[in-house]
Amino acid sequence: MDLQNILIRPIVTEKSMIDAGVSKFTFEVAKNSNKGVIKKAVENKFKVNVVSVSTSVVKGKKKRFGNRRKEVLGPSWKKAIVRLKTGEKIGLFESVK
Repeated sequence: MDLQNILIRPIVTEKSMIDAGVSKFTFEVAKNSNKGVIKKAVENKFKVNVVSVSTSVVKGKKKRFGNRRKEVLGPSWKKAIVRLKTGEKIGLFESVK
C-alpha cells in the first residue's frame, strides 16, 4: 500500500480543532488501512512523532430524493485520530485568531 494514498483529508470541525490544542489530529483515511500504516504515513508526511492512533468506521448517512422519496445510503468512511508527542503540531490545524 502506498503511503501517499493513506491520508485522504483532514477533518476540520469544532471538536477536532479543540483536540488539536491537545496534540490530537483527525484525518479521513483509506478504508483498508490499519493503525501501523496510518502512523507511518503521518510521520513521513508531516515529520512528527506519533504516540498513538485510534480508528473508527463512520457509517454513511441516509438521504432521500426523488418523487417517491427513495432512501439511499451514502458511503461509509474511516476516521483516524492521531495523537502526537507533546509540543508537536501539524500546520494544517492552526487555528485562526
